[in-house]
Amino acid sequence: MPYVNSSAIRQIEWSGGTLSIWFRESGRYDYFGVPEHVYDAFLSARSKGQFYNDHIKDRY
Repeated sequence: MPYVNSSAIRQIEWSGGTLSIWFRESGRYDYFGVPEHVYDAFLSARSKGQFYNDHIKDRY
């Protein structure tokens, strides 16, 4: 499970289309049907919080 450098997100994991995100304040949330390329881009993003808001939140 990759731990990430983010003020809002502690770690991110992807397995078989399920993206799990551990938020520092609210714990783990699972998002279903997320393509692996979105996970890869999330890991590479300079701002994990901005990527989450732009590409994951309210989409999965």
